[in-house]
Amino acid sequence: MALIPWRPRETWWDPFRDLEAIQNEMNKMFNSSLVRWGDRDVGLLEGAWSPAIDIFDSKDNVMVKADIPGMKKDEIEVSVHGDTLIIKGEKKQEKEVKEKDYVRTERFYGSFNRAMRLPAAVDASKVNATYKNGVLELVLPKKEESKSKQLKIDIK
Repeated sequence: MALIPWRPRETWWDPFRDLEAIQNEMNKMFNSSLVRWGDRDVGLLEGAWSPAIDIFDSKDNVMVKADIPGMKKDEIEVSVHGDTLIIKGEKKQEKEVKEKDYVRTERFYGSFNRAMRLPAAVDASKVNATYKNGVLELVLPKKEESKSKQLKIDIK
């Protein structure tokens, strides 16, 4: 005999309620990053990491901020190929720990490669990049044909 939880009468016949609950669970599963799963098994994703990136679109520029702490600016490569921005590098471990009994390790080391589509065509020859306090900031000027144009309409 199956037990069915009691529900108030008004929600009893809602066929989409259970589908919504399933969708919410699926969204939680796909929104979880593999980095968070690494807490359960440290060896699971050894060397797999990726910097967090924000992209802003303004009238004249596309701005990008990437959190890449613990690296030197010459260890980071930035390139633009068409409408794709590529940021790659390798974060090396500062020193080798001889003790094998880690209590917890959450910092990731190894190579990374992020490629993302830009919201507009940019002029790769005029990109301005700065790296300060572990944050890479890029200002990518838009090409003239990518800038939005406003037309004035005369109403007669």
